[in-house]
Amino acid sequence: VQLQASGGGLVQAGGSLRLSCAASIRIFNFNRMGWYRQAPGKQRELVARITNSDTNYADSVKGRFAISRDYAKDTVYLQMNSLEPEDTAVYYCYAEGAWKDYWGQGTLVTVSS
Repeated sequence: VQLQASGGGLVQAGGSLRLSCAASIRIFNFNRMGWYRQAPGKQRELVARITNSDTNYADSVKGRFAISRDYAKDTVYLQMNSLEPEDTAVYYCYAEGAWKDYWGQGTLVTVSS
């Protein structure tokens, strides 16, 4: 199983980016999918996740980020709006399978002030 993350880049504060995470298998196989991020010198933290019934967000991104998935494309998205310099980090997508978790390679998001 492979997860391919993309969509990171450099953006000014207040701008938007959309991250994509394409899976090599059908995403309905996963219990949950989501995004973590890790800023320099900080621990990895959960940003958002999605299950069959709900979505969850870190308090710091509520109202600004939105997670969604496209079963036809086997892809999970993270729409990030009103970006702040504090959102600068490497963003990793993940998926919880029946027996193990899977991680993408990470995509760098840099927000300039």
